[in-house]
Amino acid sequence: MLEMLKQPWPWYVAGTIIGLIVPALLLLGNKHLGISANLRHACAACFPAGIKFFKYEWKKEIWNFFFVGGILAGAIIAAQLLANPNPVEIDPRLASELAGYGVTDHENLLPKELFSVESLFTVRGLIMLIGGGFIVGFGARYAGGCTSGHAIMGLSDLQLPSLIATVMFMVGGFIMANFILPVILSL
Repeated sequence: MLEMLKQPWPWYVAGTIIGLIVPALLLLGNKHLGISANLRHACAACFPAGIKFFKYEWKKEIWNFFFVGGILAGAIIAAQLLANPNPVEIDPRLASELAGYGVTDHENLLPKELFSVESLFTVRGLIMLIGGGFIVGFGARYAGGCTSGHAIMGLSDLQLPSLIATVMFMVGGFIMANFILPVILSL
Protein backbone atom coordinates (compact mmCIF):
# COMPACT_ATOMS: atom_id res chain seq x y z
CA MET A 1 0.00 0.00 0.00
CA LEU A 2 2.81 2.41 0.93
CA GLU A 3 4.56 1.71 -2.37
CA MET A 4 1.38 2.57 -4.26
CA LEU A 5 1.17 5.90 -2.41
CA LYS A 6 4.75 6.74 -3.45
CA GLN A 7 3.73 6.84 -7.11
CA PRO A 8 2.34 10.06 -8.58
CA TRP A 9 -1.43 10.06 -8.46
CA PRO A 10 -3.30 10.44 -11.74
CA TRP A 11 -4.67 13.91 -12.38
CA TYR A 12 -8.25 12.69 -12.14
CA VAL A 13 -7.73 11.33 -8.61
CA ALA A 14 -5.92 14.38 -7.24
CA GLY A 15 -8.29 16.73 -9.09
CA THR A 16 -11.34 14.98 -7.69
CA ILE A 17 -10.00 15.23 -4.14
CA ILE A 18 -9.24 18.93 -4.55
CA GLY A 19 -12.63 19.43 -6.21
CA LEU A 20 -14.43 17.79 -3.29
CA ILE A 21 -12.80 20.20 -0.83
CA VAL A 22 -14.83 23.09 -2.28
CA PRO A 23 -18.32 21.73 -1.57
CA ALA A 24 -17.12 20.26 1.73
CA LEU A 25 -15.98 23.69 2.93
CA LEU A 26 -19.19 25.32 1.72
CA LEU A 27 -21.50 22.68 3.18
CA LEU A 28 -19.71 22.13 6.48
CA GLY A 29 -19.03 25.72 7.42
CA ASN A 30 -19.89 28.17 4.63
CA LYS A 31 -16.14 28.69 4.13
CA HIS A 32 -14.19 29.54 0.98
CA LEU A 33 -10.96 27.93 -0.16
CA GLY A 34 -7.99 30.25 -0.45
CA ILE A 35 -4.49 30.51 0.92
CA SER A 36 -3.37 34.10 0.40
CA ALA A 37 -6.00 35.49 2.79
CA ASN A 38 -3.97 33.91 5.59
CA LEU A 39 -1.27 36.52 5.08
CA ARG A 40 -3.79 39.24 5.86
CA HIS A 41 -5.08 37.30 8.88
CA ALA A 42 -1.52 36.82 10.17
CA CYS A 43 -0.78 40.53 9.79
CA ALA A 44 -4.05 41.41 11.53
CA ALA A 45 -3.12 39.10 14.42
CA CYS A 46 0.41 40.53 14.70
CA PHE A 47 -0.44 44.21 14.14
CA PRO A 48 -3.91 44.66 15.66
CA ALA A 49 -3.65 48.43 15.94
CA GLY A 50 -2.33 50.96 13.54
CA ILE A 51 -3.21 49.94 9.99
CA LYS A 52 -6.88 50.31 9.06
CA PHE A 53 -6.71 47.44 6.55
CA PHE A 54 -5.95 44.99 9.37
CA LYS A 55 -8.74 46.14 11.69
CA TYR A 56 -11.37 43.44 11.32
CA GLU A 57 -12.51 40.34 13.21
CA TRP A 58 -9.71 38.06 12.00
CA LYS A 59 -10.46 35.46 14.71
CA LYS A 60 -13.55 34.40 12.72
CA GLU A 61 -11.12 33.15 10.07
CA ILE A 62 -8.82 31.25 12.41
CA TRP A 63 -9.91 27.98 10.78
CA ASN A 64 -7.85 29.11 7.80
CA PHE A 65 -4.65 28.89 9.91
CA PHE A 66 -5.51 25.29 10.74
CA PHE A 67 -6.18 24.61 7.04
CA VAL A 68 -2.74 25.91 6.05
CA GLY A 69 -1.18 24.14 9.02
CA GLY A 70 -2.74 20.90 7.78
CA ILE A 71 -1.27 21.49 4.34
CA LEU A 72 2.19 22.04 5.84
CA ALA A 73 1.90 19.05 8.18
CA GLY A 74 0.69 16.86 5.31
CA ALA A 75 3.60 17.97 3.16
CA ILE A 76 6.11 17.21 5.90
CA ILE A 77 4.58 13.80 6.60
CA ALA A 78 4.42 12.97 2.90
CA ALA A 79 8.02 14.07 2.40
CA GLN A 80 9.17 11.81 5.23
CA LEU A 81 7.03 8.75 4.54
CA LEU A 82 6.49 8.86 0.80
CA ALA A 83 9.70 10.48 -0.44
CA ASN A 84 11.07 9.03 -3.65
CA PRO A 85 14.85 8.56 -3.18
CA ASN A 86 15.47 8.76 -6.93
CA PRO A 87 16.49 12.04 -8.56
CA VAL A 88 13.76 14.10 -10.19
CA GLU A 89 13.19 12.90 -13.74
CA ILE A 90 12.98 15.64 -16.32
CA ASP A 91 12.96 15.58 -20.10
CA PRO A 92 16.50 15.48 -21.53
CA ARG A 93 15.73 18.53 -23.71
CA LEU A 94 14.78 20.53 -20.62
CA ALA A 95 17.89 19.30 -18.78
CA SER A 96 20.01 20.49 -21.72
CA GLU A 97 18.32 23.89 -21.76
CA LEU A 98 18.69 24.30 -17.99
CA ALA A 99 22.36 23.29 -18.18
CA GLY A 100 22.85 26.20 -20.57
CA TYR A 101 21.71 28.47 -17.72
CA GLY A 102 23.96 26.76 -15.18
CA VAL A 103 21.21 24.70 -13.55
CA THR A 104 22.43 21.11 -13.36
CA ASP A 105 21.13 19.92 -9.97
CA HIS A 106 18.18 17.58 -10.51
CA GLU A 107 18.42 15.68 -7.23
CA ASN A 108 15.51 17.53 -5.64
CA LEU A 109 12.46 19.49 -6.72
CA LEU A 110 14.25 22.78 -6.03
CA PRO A 111 17.66 23.07 -7.75
CA LYS A 112 20.31 24.39 -5.37
CA GLU A 113 21.63 26.72 -8.09
CA LEU A 114 18.37 28.66 -7.75
CA PHE A 115 17.09 27.95 -4.23
CA SER A 116 19.85 28.16 -1.63
CA VAL A 117 21.27 30.71 0.77
CA GLU A 118 24.26 31.19 -1.53
CA SER A 119 22.07 31.89 -4.58
CA LEU A 120 19.95 34.38 -2.64
CA PHE A 121 22.81 36.88 -2.67
CA THR A 122 23.20 36.87 -6.43
CA VAL A 123 21.41 39.12 -8.91
CA ARG A 124 19.45 36.12 -10.20
CA GLY A 125 18.52 35.04 -6.67
CA LEU A 126 17.42 38.51 -5.59
CA ILE A 127 15.24 38.90 -8.68
CA MET A 128 13.69 35.44 -8.42
CA LEU A 129 13.22 35.05 -4.68
CA ILE A 130 12.79 38.58 -3.35
CA GLY A 131 11.36 40.26 -6.44
CA GLY A 132 9.22 37.26 -7.33
CA GLY A 133 7.90 36.98 -3.79
CA PHE A 134 6.94 40.65 -3.76
CA ILE A 135 5.22 40.39 -7.16
CA VAL A 136 3.28 37.27 -6.14
CA GLY A 137 2.20 38.85 -2.85
CA PHE A 138 1.20 42.12 -4.48
CA GLY A 139 -0.55 40.31 -7.34
CA ALA A 140 -2.55 38.07 -5.00
CA ARG A 141 -3.69 41.09 -3.02
CA TYR A 142 -4.45 43.17 -6.11
CA ALA A 143 -6.37 40.31 -7.77
CA GLY A 144 -8.39 39.71 -4.61
CA GLY A 145 -6.98 36.22 -4.12
CA CYS A 146 -4.42 33.69 -5.21
CA THR A 147 -4.53 30.99 -7.85
CA SER A 148 -6.13 28.45 -5.51
CA GLY A 149 -8.82 30.89 -4.43
CA HIS A 150 -9.72 32.01 -7.95
CA ALA A 151 -9.04 28.89 -10.02
CA ILE A 152 -10.55 26.38 -7.61
CA MET A 153 -13.08 28.23 -5.49
CA GLY A 154 -14.02 31.13 -7.74
CA LEU A 155 -14.49 29.06 -10.88
CA SER A 156 -16.61 26.53 -9.01
CA ASP A 157 -18.82 29.44 -7.90
CA LEU A 158 -19.02 30.58 -11.55
CA GLN A 159 -17.55 34.00 -10.71
CA LEU A 160 -16.55 36.03 -13.78
CA PRO A 161 -13.72 37.88 -11.95
CA SER A 162 -12.22 34.51 -11.05
CA LEU A 163 -12.39 33.37 -14.67
CA ILE A 164 -10.63 36.56 -15.77
CA ALA A 165 -8.02 36.22 -13.01
CA THR A 166 -7.38 32.55 -13.86
CA VAL A 167 -6.93 33.33 -17.56
CA MET A 168 -4.51 36.13 -16.64
CA PHE A 169 -2.59 33.79 -14.30
CA MET A 170 -2.17 31.37 -17.20
CA VAL A 171 -1.12 34.12 -19.65
CA GLY A 172 1.32 35.53 -17.09
CA GLY A 173 2.76 32.09 -16.43
CA PHE A 174 3.25 31.48 -20.14
CA ILE A 175 4.98 34.84 -20.62
CA MET A 176 7.15 34.30 -17.56
CA ALA A 177 8.22 30.76 -18.44
CA ASN A 178 8.92 31.44 -22.10
CA PHE A 179 10.22 35.02 -22.23
CA ILE A 180 11.19 36.46 -18.85
CA LEU A 181 12.62 33.44 -17.00
CA PRO A 182 15.24 32.66 -19.68
CA VAL A 183 16.52 36.26 -19.36
CA ILE A 184 16.69 36.00 -15.54
CA LEU A 185 18.37 32.58 -15.67
CA SER A 186 21.04 33.89 -18.03
CA LEU A 187 22.15 36.54 -15.47
